[in-house]
Amino acid sequence: MNTSEFLSIACAIVPDRTALVFNDTRFNFNQLQIRVNQLADSLASIGIGQGDRIAVMQVNSHRVIEIYFAAAQLDAIFVPINFRARSEELEQMLRIAEPKILFLGDRYVSLITNADENITQAPIVVMDNPASDVGLIYEELVSRGNPEPTHFPESADTDTTVIMFTAGTTGTPKGVMLTHDSFSSYILSTVTPADPEVYETNLISVPFYHIAGLQAALSAIFGGRTLAIMQQFDALSWLKLAQSEQVNRAMLVPTMLKQLMDHQNFSEYDLSNLAVITYGAAPMPLEVIKQAIESFPNAQFINAFGQTETASTITMLPPEDHILEGSDSQIEKKLTHLTSIGKPLDDVEVMIVSEEGHPVEQGEVGEIVARGERMMKGYWGQEIETQATIRSGWIYTGDLAYQDEDDYIYLSGRAKDFIKRGGEMISPDEVEQVLVSHSKIIDAAVIGIPDLEWGEEVRALVVANKTVALSPSSSASELEKELADHCRAKLASFKTPTSIIFIDDIPRNVMGKILKRDLREIYGYHIP
Repeated sequence: MNTSEFLSIACAIVPDRTALVFNDTRFNFNQLQIRVNQLADSLASIGIGQGDRIAVMQVNSHRVIEIYFAAAQLDAIFVPINFRARSEELEQMLRIAEPKILFLGDRYVSLITNADENITQAPIVVMDNPASDVGLIYEELVSRGNPEPTHFPESADTDTTVIMFTAGTTGTPKGVMLTHDSFSSYILSTVTPADPEVYETNLISVPFYHIAGLQAALSAIFGGRTLAIMQQFDALSWLKLAQSEQVNRAMLVPTMLKQLMDHQNFSEYDLSNLAVITYGAAPMPLEVIKQAIESFPNAQFINAFGQTETASTITMLPPEDHILEGSDSQIEKKLTHLTSIGKPLDDVEVMIVSEEGHPVEQGEVGEIVARGERMMKGYWGQEIETQATIRSGWIYTGDLAYQDEDDYIYLSGRAKDFIKRGGEMISPDEVEQVLVSHSKIIDAAVIGIPDLEWGEEVRALVVANKTVALSPSSSASELEKELADHCRAKLASFKTPTSIIFIDDIPRNVMGKILKRDLREIYGYHIP
């Protein structure tokens, strides 16, 4: 199915239902469709058409969704850009995508206009400044278009509709080509179409440049749900919006969920309408999800695992696995399952394979590979990288994992992050989980550092609880020994960190993933 139909179907079924809520702006599905028609018509009038890339760099807003559907209507390709990108990363992404037009939030215009050299020839549309003297003005562009549907997409389901760049935490960003099938195959198998009798509100706080954010938005549109959009996540603003809009569904990453529950005003807000919380994008600490199950008694929880290259979810831990009831042995098993990413979805094939590409034995660590209709076509303009990732029709995810006797899959980390010490492979995730299980530690990251004897040694970067005094230095030494003993009691000796450094916070991206490259640049050497 062409993704432009998601909106037209919902508009035909529930035209007067509120489609989007953003700050003080509200549009019903009919109004949204009209604005999309107008924008598409105006873009066509300035020469935007099939295959042209439409790049967008802006925080979440209703306008980003409008641009996506206008692009789909014109058979153009939507290119969302990480609004946190540094100038060098932005330059790389624009040179790869070569957009024909560039939509920018006003605060990001200077990244283009003040660049040392001209990094794009594309005209600029300023999205949120009605008096900008740079390029075109978004609302003016919308207002001059024909409100009637005059452009009808002809793209095949296998044509690219989105180029979504990987996070770019290592090396050059890669532009993942996602097709109409990448979205429709997932949404048609997991989302019920719009129903005049069913009212739901979905709160989006994940950025639209991330696959989880865009998939959630398109799912909400197809399902005829009201989409409550947050510009950027903030715990207090989230609580206020969830209460005022009586939100039923939300997608949160683990750090967001923890910030909500830790907020001093959490108990003051009525979140009783919240029925479904989907989480993912980064490992979920067991203690956090246990606390969440208690803190949101009316909500069902779903752990969704996937990546940009797989167009979001390929495995899921369903709500029933979050119900901690039964005998002691049953609860113990459920707690173990809570640390997994669940089982593969019915419409994708998932395997765990060795370095040679052969399926591994049960309990053995290997790389997760997947195939199915929704997988990416490849990386835009990067054939070598595409061939390295897509082999014999399988997407090699780079995520290491093992599968238990019940077919639940457990992540072991990223292949590039694994530490090789004296021939032994060490999963940073495993060591990090043990560190944060200590009562005095609230966050941790583990990296490998060069060692002449062992090749690599394990270094832990940890954030201590604020109640723990780490000065004078003797206090830090005492806690370091305590943590080392704690690890030795729970891990094989070769996995125990040989050095522990206390830092103020662990750098993470907006989805909560640890920025290991940043940590390796600062701490990836021997510190006297």
